[in-house]
Amino acid sequence: MWYFLFRLGFAAIFIGLHCALMIGLFMEWRRDQRLCEKGRQQQAQEPSARPRVSVIVPVRNEDSCLAGLLQSLGLQDYAEAEYIFIDDRSSDASAGLLRDFAAGQSTACVRLITLTENPGPNHKQYALARGIECATGDFFLFTDADCVVPRGWVSAMLERMSDERVGAIIGPVFKNPEESGFFHTYQCFDHAIRYMYLAGSTGIGAAGGGFGNNLMLRAAALKHIGGYDAVPPSPTEDAALVSRLRSHSNYQIRAAIGADTHVLTRKETSWRAFVNQTLRWNNGGLFSPDPITRFNFGFLMITISMGILALPALVALPSLWPLSAAVLFSMTMNSVATLRLFGQSLPKQGIAYIVQTVFTPMYFTFLTILGFCRIKVTWKDSRIP
Repeated sequence: MWYFLFRLGFAAIFIGLHCALMIGLFMEWRRDQRLCEKGRQQQAQEPSARPRVSVIVPVRNEDSCLAGLLQSLGLQDYAEAEYIFIDDRSSDASAGLLRDFAAGQSTACVRLITLTENPGPNHKQYALARGIECATGDFFLFTDADCVVPRGWVSAMLERMSDERVGAIIGPVFKNPEESGFFHTYQCFDHAIRYMYLAGSTGIGAAGGGFGNNLMLRAAALKHIGGYDAVPPSPTEDAALVSRLRSHSNYQIRAAIGADTHVLTRKETSWRAFVNQTLRWNNGGLFSPDPITRFNFGFLMITISMGILALPALVALPSLWPLSAAVLFSMTMNSVATLRLFGQSLPKQGIAYIVQTVFTPMYFTFLTILGFCRIKVTWKDSRIP
């Protein structure tokens, strides 16, 4: 009896959870449209009262990719933006590229902060805190040095802040889709699926993370939760920030959907680097300082892992099929929604995404096992506790 309830109960709960996420994703898509429309009307009616936006970018030895970001920032049409770059002990030509960018700006304010030491424990989190200290904007907008932002990105993210109850906007980040092959395509798909989960959970009021390289924060909301230094140290500082805002304030957190907010970032060049990156994200959820995030993310990853680990056991226990079927059915549903909403920023691979859909829960299971084995990760050659 209990075995029967376990098998069917697992399938019902897992599929029900993903149906709820699909409803949340649809709700967030509708909210995104309404916020954009309201934001455009506000900017048209009050062009002289546009708020100041501080774009904050941490940089550490990024001279190989920094030019793309700087070029895309130079194309922004929001004159009230200031750009703050935190040079975190770079030993390459990054500082020179930043100085050249600042010298080439005739109207925009550009600030360059140089760190000679960084005590951590999360070095990026420390660098961001120093940038926020110097920011004068009403809104803080974060991205990374290896990203390229769309034209009009600052304005587009600000439009979604048109409701004063909104404290943060999380935005989508996708890997550059130009290269082909399974490894490169999977990186793109992985990013998109992760954002689908983020947007869906945000839509049902359970926001627990976001991509720190496409995130806008209301300065008043950050002040309300005690400032950035009040965010507990975490291997995923962006998720810790979103979780604290949700749990320590009444501000809403919304997810951007539209293509005008799609940020592109470079791919990892090896499976080793990609596993390190995605393991850091997974560990940030599994061991989040926020109990709600820890429970939600842990439940999702553990149930996915149970369904995948049941696959080889089907030979001896075929009655376990509801566990695996529920995972594969839900991932198919997720994939269809992801390709429908974000397909314009993904490689054009057609039916090849069937393989990605099957591989994704297997890869998530692999990361979950590594996480519970306490495998450590690094960021910029520094080990993260």
